[in-house]
Amino acid sequence: MSVKVEKLEKNMAKLTIEVGADEVEKALQESYQKQKNQIAVPGFRKGKVPRAMIEKMYGPEIFYQDAINIMIPDAYDKAVDECGEDIVSSPEIDVVSIKKGEPFVFTAEVALKPPVELGKYKGVSVDKVDITVSDEDVDKAIEKERENNARNIEVTDRPVKDKDSIILDFEGFVDGVAFEGGKGEDHPLTIGSGAFIPGFEDQLIGAKIGEECEVKVKFPNDYQAKELASKDAVFKCTVKQIKEKELPALDDEFASEVSEFDTLEEYKADVRKNLEVAREKEAKEEKESKVIEAIVNDAKMDIPEAMITTQQNQMVDEFAQRMTMQGLSMEQYYQFTGASHDRLLEQVRPQAEQRIKARLVLEAIAKAENITATDEEVEEELKTIAEAYQLEVNKVKESMPEKSLEGIREDIVVKKAAEFAVNNAKEK
Repeated sequence: MSVKVEKLEKNMAKLTIEVGADEVEKALQESYQKQKNQIAVPGFRKGKVPRAMIEKMYGPEIFYQDAINIMIPDAYDKAVDECGEDIVSSPEIDVVSIKKGEPFVFTAEVALKPPVELGKYKGVSVDKVDITVSDEDVDKAIEKERENNARNIEVTDRPVKDKDSIILDFEGFVDGVAFEGGKGEDHPLTIGSGAFIPGFEDQLIGAKIGEECEVKVKFPNDYQAKELASKDAVFKCTVKQIKEKELPALDDEFASEVSEFDTLEEYKADVRKNLEVAREKEAKEEKESKVIEAIVNDAKMDIPEAMITTQQNQMVDEFAQRMTMQGLSMEQYYQFTGASHDRLLEQVRPQAEQRIKARLVLEAIAKAENITATDEEVEEELKTIAEAYQLEVNKVKESMPEKSLEGIREDIVVKKAAEFAVNNAKEK
């Protein structure tokens, strides 16, 4: 295998990767083994047709696409290691040529890590963050704890009110015809949560248990299901259950149930103390954010679009994982909120750009100040990972690829660079 690198404009590069004819033959044979049971030729049982016979009848091209899919991942990974470039995006692959008995050639257009010209990064001035905890802050925290300890009481003698938790059956219609994905049974919904299309939940206020009601909404122009975008819809809804929250009384008994204290006054004092600790942590994080933002604004860099796109996709994938952990698929999320994949990508773009810029300037600071990660620091991070997964450190090391270990080291360096910048900043 060989790789050639062509530098393009705006920190992009094209890798031309050539895979030897021997590897092509191996991939074609693997493709044949995978497909032979699905190919029918008169006079032969499925799975028993010789490859040469299939290629004679259908042409060797029948195995090309599968062979390409087999070769590209491994060839691309090797090319990345060989070329020595710092690649920071997913590749845009283009097949140049594939032919039996000849090398396979493809290109991968990628973004390269852009150089950073640092401006001022020591002695940056930022506004001091107020860490005062007010009586109102304490009251809000206690009220939230009351909400967390509220009982859900089933209600049967009144219609739906705002903030109620209900169980709902619904079916959606456009122009009188039910549409796919618009039906749900025994669906839990909290009125005012914003989980459904705007306007949906408000129209359920006043609905009575067991009585069908109609909810009329208009799908957003950029709704993820294109066939429903901008359409008026009618949902036939039946509320099957209503529950409301009953908050506990704010007294000594409540304090003793939710804390280790016997009196409400002692509990309030502890809440204030915890808020002050949290506020100090938030202030530290906010200071770091402001310092890095100031350094980014005074630095120069040309970020390739492909790098931003890769970061956007990664952030949407992270969001999808969080949704899955909450028991909601992205299809359901899009259906309920009226959002779409494209809109979500656009929403995270500013954050994606800021995340990239912050990382780049911190790496540049680390390089300028010769900041490194010690083996002891890497070991401590591995211990933290091992504890989180309840594994032995050695087991974590054995299962972790070299690239992942290097990634841990790089993350430690970036963290230390952030600490350096913050420690050298001035508050005003």
